Amino acid sequence: MATEKPAVVFIGGGWHTPATYGKLVKALESAGHEVHCPHHPSLKQKLVESGRRVVAVMHSYGGQVGTNALTGLGFDSRSKDGKSGGGSMAGKVKDMGHEALMPIAFDFADDMTVLCRDPRGQLVGADADEAELESYVSTLVRWNGQSMYDAISKCAWREIPVTYVYTSSDMTVPLDYQKSMVSLLEEQGREVKTFELATGHCPNLTATDELVNIIGKVVG
Repeated sequence: MATEKPAVVFIGGGWHTPATYGKLVKALESAGHEVHCPHHPSLKQKLVESGRRVVAVMHSYGGQVGTNALTGLGFDSRSKDGKSGGGSMAGKVKDMGHEALMPIAFDFADDMTVLCRDPRGQLVGADADEAELESYVSTLVRWNGQSMYDAISKCAWREIPVTYVYTSSDMTVPLDYQKSMVSLLEEQGREVKTFELATGHCPNLTATDELVNIIGKVVG
């Protein structure tokens, strides 16, 4: 039997690890939410299969991973099959893949692993103090940059409710580009509920309380 409040599952962005989301996870737990932030969010199927309703919070590249992984796990899809449980999506999603990113912004190695060249300027922005920034950056790891260019084979956003959080000061994914991604979904007939935060690419660090409030509204 499904619980009253959905569980929150994080699908992190490139470079990010569970420790990167520590501040937001603690804030959500303090607000009474059940939160899962694993390295590999395969547990979301276990939660759904147990009848749980799940809100998947996908950050940055996590939207590409999530829209592939959540296909078939939506509440409506499972209900049609006579199953309980299911998910909704909140994050940054793309129609069928990521656009090419300028190599000047990222440090690509010969093996295509990559790091951000300027974490403060591109990822975090001016909203974090030095100690908080250093702690945050220390959680980031090299990541398979080739995956940014891989095509998406499944689109869970076609069957699962979508919420998108715009970050208006984002230097990694500028606001106009974010809005173009949402427009692509809307042109395909998907209604997208949106919020906007005046912060950079990592609101989990720089707008934690505001993001907790938004996630609370999505969870209900």
